[in-house]
Amino acid sequence: MTAMAWVIVGLIVLPCSFMVWSLVSVDRRGFAAVRSNLGRGLRLTEGIAVAGSGLSTESKPSIPLGLRLTPKGYTAWLDKLLARAGRPAGLPLERLLIAKPALALVVGVLGIVYIMKSPTGPAVLFVVALAALAYFTPDILIHGRGAKRQNEIELEIPNTLDQMLISVEAGLGFETAMARAAQNGKGPLAAELMRTLQDMQVGRSRRDAYMAMAARTDVSDLRSFVRAVVQADIYGIAIANVLRAQAKQMRVKRRQRAEEKAMKLPVKVLFPLMFCILPVLFIVIIGPAVINVMKNFVGAF
Repeated sequence: MTAMAWVIVGLIVLPCSFMVWSLVSVDRRGFAAVRSNLGRGLRLTEGIAVAGSGLSTESKPSIPLGLRLTPKGYTAWLDKLLARAGRPAGLPLERLLIAKPALALVVGVLGIVYIMKSPTGPAVLFVVALAALAYFTPDILIHGRGAKRQNEIELEIPNTLDQMLISVEAGLGFETAMARAAQNGKGPLAAELMRTLQDMQVGRSRRDAYMAMAARTDVSDLRSFVRAVVQADIYGIAIANVLRAQAKQMRVKRRQRAEEKAMKLPVKVLFPLMFCILPVLFIVIIGPAVINVMKNFVGAF
């Protein structure tokens, strides 16, 4: 291996090792929480002292490396994907921004090792495409997880609204009924309801908490339900009537989606049937006859 090849490998391996080290050692959620709790009183004392002295200070919070190197628009889009996927505990935004280039660099190193054996143009293009695919693979996985979570929420909405309606008609308040449905449920919708209640407990307004839940999940049915609840809260409409109408509407939508999927099934089955199943049947059924005809045709001449 030439000196230039070693230099190229070093330029890729060293940043990759640094990013892997940052991924493993820097992101410690418990350590960050302890530092925040320990420094809270110190910051408060410093703020009081500064306010008493009439001075002004500008705090410069430490920004993670991944956030500094990634464009803000792309970071916001990734944060939205993570919110839609339920924000997995083992994959925060900072760790994702470090893991993506690290994965691409690992694939790039392996690709360079492969290119050194046969340095051709198609091989270089293949390695570049493979590295790009490795960089965007976490996005694809998170998007798929978010889509699955959205489907689960759409399926759970009618049953959850029925539970809330029964609780409200039994005399409970809307938030209490929501808490009861969140405690009895086990899916992502129950988790979102519990988080909404926690937002209201820490001082967030009801309207903002409901709208934040609709924005996190990005489900059209839940968004329409939130709008109906907000309007009922503003105009003083009985919440039981709203829940009854919304539950009925969500059941109708769920049945319509099931019918739509059933109608799309023949079209989806058509192409595998034409290109995978029918050729095999033709070969099995007509193949022996064609072989016999060819033998007879050859024997006649």
